[in-house]
Amino acid sequence: MNPIPHIDPLGSIILPIIGVLSHVPVIGWAKPVPVNPAQLRSPRRHMLYVGLAGPATNLTLMAVAAVIARTLFSQDRLFNALYYDGHVGAFPRFVLMFAVVNLFLALFNLLPIPPLDGSSLIERLLPASALPRWYAFRPYGFLVLFAVVFWTGLFGKFVAPFEEMLYRFIFRY
Repeated sequence: MNPIPHIDPLGSIILPIIGVLSHVPVIGWAKPVPVNPAQLRSPRRHMLYVGLAGPATNLTLMAVAAVIARTLFSQDRLFNALYYDGHVGAFPRFVLMFAVVNLFLALFNLLPIPPLDGSSLIERLLPASALPRWYAFRPYGFLVLFAVVFWTGLFGKFVAPFEEMLYRFIFRY
């Protein structure tokens, strides 16, 4: 539960700050949670639960923030300020962005590409005979991930409908 051990100086601090300061898309990462599957009663099934814990947490945080944002933006003055003069207080904007970021993190981590949490879904669904080939593919997951996210734009197309649903919920349109 303590996030401090998961902070990677380069991926959690330096690159995000560089991205924000240089106005480029922010990328980052954290150290993975150390889990020993050998200590689980049913390693394949329980690793699925471990893999889904992060995205489930992001979706829970997104839902709570979305309800708060919906309440904040339901006030006419905030809605009018957002759409007519672009001035909204820092707290409503923070809550809105918190919801959006957690939605993106959940969906990103659910991609079925190693090392993301969604790959645990693939590992659970694959028959045991196919696992050695999957494990051989895992080291190349980062290449596939960068291709999907940065070169093809598929992730943006995948996220867009969910982002639209979130905005529809918050702004009631």
